Amino acid sequence: MNDHPIKGLLDSTLQNIRNLVDVDTIIGEQITTADGTVIIPVSKVSLGFASGGSDLPTKTEKEIFGGGGGAGATINPVAFIVVSQGQVKLLQITQNSSTADNAISMVPELIDKIVSLFNKDKKNGDPKIDPPATGI
Repeated sequence: MNDHPIKGLLDSTLQNIRNLVDVDTIIGEQITTADGTVIIPVSKVSLGFASGGSDLPTKTEKEIFGGGGGAGATINPVAFIVVSQGQVKLLQITQNSSTADNAISMVPELIDKIVSLFNKDKKNGDPKIDPPATGI
């Protein structure tokens, strides 16, 4: 059985989208500076896609198909991940627009602070941080 023309139309459009946007578009290729700092660009990708078609009525037995498809994409740089001297920082290009954005941007700094707190307390032998002894 022959494939319907809409299948070819959709396949072609989706293949072009795959070529346009891939993982390297969102998390860019890392850049290493002379002092060893690694900078990784992060982008926001938005996609729009539409496709459609129809078999058109004819007075003959031959089928006529008409259709079209299209896609659009926008790519906006939003941040840089910077790895320097064992620390990871997220440098945002734009201001956070919501509470969720603020919370996400604070995660790397919060993890660094928690790790340093645990390391400092372990060195001092603080019993509150050590795991409780188990036994019967």
